[in-house]
Amino acid sequence: MPETIALHTRLKPGAEQEYYDAHAGIPAELVAALKDAGVRNWRIWRSGLELFHLVEVDDYQAMRRALADHPANVPWQARMAKLLAVEDDYSGTDSGIPKVWELP
Repeated sequence: MPETIALHTRLKPGAEQEYYDAHAGIPAELVAALKDAGVRNWRIWRSGLELFHLVEVDDYQAMRRALADHPANVPWQARMAKLLAVEDDYSGTDSGIPKVWELP
């Protein structure tokens, strides 16, 4: 059963436009790698410097393992590291933001 994972990241001050520009042209090989790793959808919202991601994925931990050293993801993560306040090096066991409540 697919998982829905919420993530929170933060931009470095002044990186807003470059972040938008980067996401206006996601490399096709990265899109393919995400889909091959089980990502069904990935949406991002921004409020000031705060970024909120909603990821629909078959298995979030498996996706992270598949992308950690993927040749399409490594340069993308290096690009994002220049824009984000905290770099994600894919080495941990991140499981996203814990869900508190859901409308029954």
